[in-house]
Amino acid sequence: MNSPYLAFTISGEPFQLFSLSHLMVLGILLGLIVLIYSFRTKIRQHPIKQYIRYGLAGLLVLTEISFQYWHIATGTWSAAYMLPLQLCSVSLVLSVFMLLRKSYGIYEITFFWGLGGAAQAMITPELFYPYPHFRFFHFFIAHICIILACLYMTWIEQAQPTHKSLWKSMGFLNLLLPVALVTNWLTGGNYLFVSQKPSNPSLFDYLGPYPWYIVSLELVALFLFYLLYAPFARKKQSGKNVEELSM
Repeated sequence: MNSPYLAFTISGEPFQLFSLSHLMVLGILLGLIVLIYSFRTKIRQHPIKQYIRYGLAGLLVLTEISFQYWHIATGTWSAAYMLPLQLCSVSLVLSVFMLLRKSYGIYEITFFWGLGGAAQAMITPELFYPYPHFRFFHFFIAHICIILACLYMTWIEQAQPTHKSLWKSMGFLNLLLPVALVTNWLTGGNYLFVSQKPSNPSLFDYLGPYPWYIVSLELVALFLFYLLYAPFARKKQSGKNVEELSM
């Protein structure tokens, strides 16, 4: 592809963390979150919620198809990088099925993986392509849609994770770990970043050297999952206290 916006190699400055374009994307995400939360009751009662649900699922499918096609068109497709085994890639696939089927079972896992992984990716992206390259738009649209899919299910469909959901997410994450390790060994890839740290600045830089940072990452994941679960635990405790007072 000859267009500088579609080329595999870039000639100018690479993506800069917390650059104006990065901050604008974070602002857009925050604005969309505020909108969905503010109008959650009206959306629940309006047919538009179906368009939002299918629209998010469609955007997620489109981003993945376009990403795969871009690598094929540029002759850079490789099993070392393009299999859907990164946490956000798996979350993307799960988000599509979660939205299409309104599946609570998938939601239990995707809520923690999607919000925890995609939010971290939005703040410290593993991205080299700057605005307005295709990969810039692909990366941020995909991650924004993963986050919004989880929030849609929570605020519009009124699904809620439980403490069991948290540990189910951790369990499946650890089942995915050996799959990623074997795949990395076979392909030379770095799925789940368990073979080496990301090249861009990220949370991994504070978790110690390889392979010990994998253990630290487990603890960080557990902490983030509990952080995401905290509002629901507090709500359940508040409801329990009200029930006890009314007895």
